[in-house]
Amino acid sequence: MKYLFLFLSTFVFAQQTKNIDFTSVTACLQLNTDEKSISGNVNYFFTVLNPVDTLKIDAQNMRFSNVELNHKNISFINSGKQLLIVFPFQKGKNQISFEYKATPKQTLYFVNSEKDADLQIWTQGQGKYTSHWFPSFDDVNEKVIFNLEVLFKSDYQVVSNGILKQKSNIGNITKWTYEMEKPMSSYLLMLAIGKFEKQQLLSKSKIPLELYFEPKDKPRFEPTYRYSKRIFDFLEKEIGVKYPWKVYKQVPVRDFLYAGMENTSATLFATRYVVDSIGFVDRSYTNVDAHELAHQWFGDLVTAHSGKHHWLQEGFATYYALLAEKSIYGEDYFYSKMYESIQQIKYASRTDTIPILSDKASSMTYYQKGAWALFVLHQEIGDRKFKKLVKNYLKKYAFKTVTTEDFLAEVRKVSSFDTDLFSKEWLESTAINTSKVNKLLYKNKITKLMLEVDKRKSESLATKQGFFKMILMSDAHYLLKEMVVDQLRNESFEAKRELLELALNSKKLQVRQAVAYNLPKIPEAFRMEYESLLEDDSYQTQEIALLYLWRNFPKQRLEYLEKSKNWIGFNDFNLRTLWLSLVLMTPEYVCDKQAVINELIDYSSEKYEATTRQNALEKLIGFKIINDTVLINLVKATTHHMWQFSKFGRDNIRILLKNQEYRTAFIRILPNLSEKEQFQLNRLLN
Repeated sequence: MKYLFLFLSTFVFAQQTKNIDFTSVTACLQLNTDEKSISGNVNYFFTVLNPVDTLKIDAQNMRFSNVELNHKNISFINSGKQLLIVFPFQKGKNQISFEYKATPKQTLYFVNSEKDADLQIWTQGQGKYTSHWFPSFDDVNEKVIFNLEVLFKSDYQVVSNGILKQKSNIGNITKWTYEMEKPMSSYLLMLAIGKFEKQQLLSKSKIPLELYFEPKDKPRFEPTYRYSKRIFDFLEKEIGVKYPWKVYKQVPVRDFLYAGMENTSATLFATRYVVDSIGFVDRSYTNVDAHELAHQWFGDLVTAHSGKHHWLQEGFATYYALLAEKSIYGEDYFYSKMYESIQQIKYASRTDTIPILSDKASSMTYYQKGAWALFVLHQEIGDRKFKKLVKNYLKKYAFKTVTTEDFLAEVRKVSSFDTDLFSKEWLESTAINTSKVNKLLYKNKITKLMLEVDKRKSESLATKQGFFKMILMSDAHYLLKEMVVDQLRNESFEAKRELLELALNSKKLQVRQAVAYNLPKIPEAFRMEYESLLEDDSYQTQEIALLYLWRNFPKQRLEYLEKSKNWIGFNDFNLRTLWLSLVLMTPEYVCDKQAVINELIDYSSEKYEATTRQNALEKLIGFKIINDTVLINLVKATTHHMWQFSKFGRDNIRILLKNQEYRTAFIRILPNLSEKEQFQLNRLLN
């Protein structure tokens, strides 16, 4: 008790990193798919820098056994959040080893665990902390060299950080040995397990680029990873510092929580970006690819000391991703995106009063405004000094953590730029210096025109029609033409018809898509022109065009349904589920309606990802096609790890429970549910 009190009073408020330096860890891990648990043997090596009486390792809801300090059994405290060793540690090198087991509720996800052929397991430490699945450190300042061995079924691929040093088979089990040579923060530790295939490319600097995919997605490999090598080569050259790790892996996983995650040497990203060449138009992985790769330097190599300085990761990754896209799509695209983001920032600043330098800032502030701050700095000090600054900054703080002041100090070494004013304007305030922003945007002809279009939005269409016509007939970037079409939304059809026809004549799919969204009510006089959108190589355009045409022209419904009956769309089946829905709402369309219902119900099942399931459930509930299978699938949604989908499930069950018939049905299906599902449904019933 005396030791525990001493810990609470003196240790908890001090940074462990000042007294103890954890240098490396080796671990051998096993995963139990039935229990959805993970267990393993762990060996941490550390150096005591100053005498200290307590050591802590973050560990959420874990069980420990065989805890040894320097190969001798030692007593320990398991607080439920940390493994604590109370001991009079003296200066010098030490080793602590133990066995552990965890059944995490978050950060380690088993997807489709009931169906072995489709099983995927993956981790997500950012924001939720790796300490839920691996005993580690929630403090980003504690950087460790991680070396993992993972035992799993031999017909699966196991991916982790670093170089794959060895693979050895033990019966139908394979041991995968991964090693890192340099330290990193714990939140960047990862696992991904699935039936993946991979192709390997080499960067110009001879770094292996391992690009993973599911076997069914082999035809989508090229468009998904179309620019991956080009982005890698560009960023390595642009940043001016060699890629910090020995390999770079990219793995798409199902039902991922975010667009992507920059785990050290191994990015995970959502399967929604696994696309064919048509899907590439609307869901290109390019920006996410570049953003997560930029983090390998900004975040993984050099890590923000605390949340207050998070923009040093997200602002840099956002800015360098745009620079990479600029190298692919051109300067007009880059400036147009900068224009779009500053408009969003200005709009948000009306209510968002938290500046960049805060651990409570919004994602838009960290990402978009952080990128804008770097753009301003880049423009002000010039390209040569900016590159020198970034290179110096990364080399000085490699494998360390940094503050904003550390970065600004490096700015001052290469330039007389006023960092105090820069900080006040961009980092400590939510106000936007519009004149300074516009001065930068006026450097590009497209954003100069965008500013002009925006300035004239309150004018009558008659006064700006000629200006808009000139833009639509020009070879201007499609983002500018989209902006013109958007301004036509509330105009009468006759007034804007000529401009819409010009937009439809554009060769750019994005401009034509803007027309599709612009006309929820389609005049008969424009029907044939609008029908041409059904031919566009864009699943997004086809979806909105099919829906609007079906709504507006009942006499042509059979024609539209027949034309689209074999459409599938993205890998979330957006066009297929829309077609099934429209068929059910078209009594005169002759087909096996029960088969249509069954297919739609099937899309609501666990065989599919959350976006597909939610899309199908929305339609089934909307059409009141609600049987026990639909209700069971709705309850299953409430236990899903994606909060948006689980909330959707809960909200819709609450609505249905107001109807006594559905309440009775929910009670009837209770015995058919898992324990976790029963718990969620009982909470709602009660």
